[in-house]
Amino acid sequence: MSVYLVGAGPGDADLLTLRAAAVLARADVVVHDRLVGEDVLALVPTGARRLDVGKLPGGGGDSQHAINDLLIELALEHETVVRLKGGDPFVFGRGGEEAAALEAAGVEVHVVPGISSAFAAPLLAGIPVTHRGASRGVCVITAVAESGVEVDFEPLAAPEITLVVLMGVARRASIAAQLRRGGLAADTAVAVVERAASRDQRVTRARLDALAALDVASPAVIVVGPVAALELGLSLAVGTLVGAA
Repeated sequence: MSVYLVGAGPGDADLLTLRAAAVLARADVVVHDRLVGEDVLALVPTGARRLDVGKLPGGGGDSQHAINDLLIELALEHETVVRLKGGDPFVFGRGGEEAAALEAAGVEVHVVPGISSAFAAPLLAGIPVTHRGASRGVCVITAVAESGVEVDFEPLAAPEITLVVLMGVARRASIAAQLRRGGLAADTAVAVVERAASRDQRVTRARLDALAALDVASPAVIVVGPVAALELGLSLAVGTLVGAA
């Protein structure tokens, strides 16, 4: 009676860890999120059940409480249950909440780390989130808070720190305005990486004062700081790169 909390990485099956692929290969049932890549799901054994519990923008999809209960129920019925999450289970994936609920119910939990989109998306766009002379640290934050409370971005306006924002596309105008009020210059570099690690990956580069007007859509990662202007190691990247003045 075990549940494996597995990080699926940013989307491409080639970016799965070896352990993640091995656990998937022997899964009896896989409970997955909406953003898990199709090529990753293709690794699920033919006879295994696949259950999509992905949350939708705006609050649609299964509640976290319902997902916790489902995992406990499945653990009582199957030998190997895989909870497959995009990125890393413990980086804005609510993996900690699920692990706590499972352990409280007496279910054995194993965590398999994954590559978080917070770092994979910038990397695939040629952006090092830390870079000597441009960034001495990185802050990863979600723009979506619990209970509808908006995240305050003003205190995060630090020119020497790279800001990586997850789930921030819908709030990009507010984010830009708050960071400007916090002291970031209008010409601070910004990059938006859409659909990272997929064939449709697109990177849009701009200034902070142009972020609100960018034609971008979720899923995407927003990078703010001098490093967002860099385009290093692009032989690693996939998809189309789009520049914005």
